[in-house]
Amino acid sequence: VQLQAFGGGLVQAGGSLRLSCAASGRTFSNYAMGWFRQAPGKERDFVAAINWNGGSTFYADSVKGRFTISRENDKNTVYLQMNSLKSEDTAVYYCAADRSRWSLAVGRSEYDYWGQGTQVTVSS
Repeated sequence: VQLQAFGGGLVQAGGSLRLSCAASGRTFSNYAMGWFRQAPGKERDFVAAINWNGGSTFYADSVKGRFTISRENDKNTVYLQMNSLKSEDTAVYYCAADRSRWSLAVGRSEYDYWGQGTQVTVSS
């Protein structure tokens, strides 16, 4: 499956952004989906995951209560709504697909396909 993330940009602290990740090539509903982020000089960290039908989600503690992951299988798209953004949310955000459709994996190695990333910059 091919993934393309978009929707990043520059936003002030306290603001909101919605990232989208469009999938193509395989049946989207066969995959659980995740979002990760990578700040300069740091490892790529887990942000959020959602199972194949959207019935279960899981978040990193750092974003819980501020970010929401969702998906629309009929549009082959997963979203990450980011509210109350902080400067420490600045990173390149990546979407990823996991062939274990019920999974809510937090490890990078659990995911089979990756998008190209979209930059989110939060100014303080």
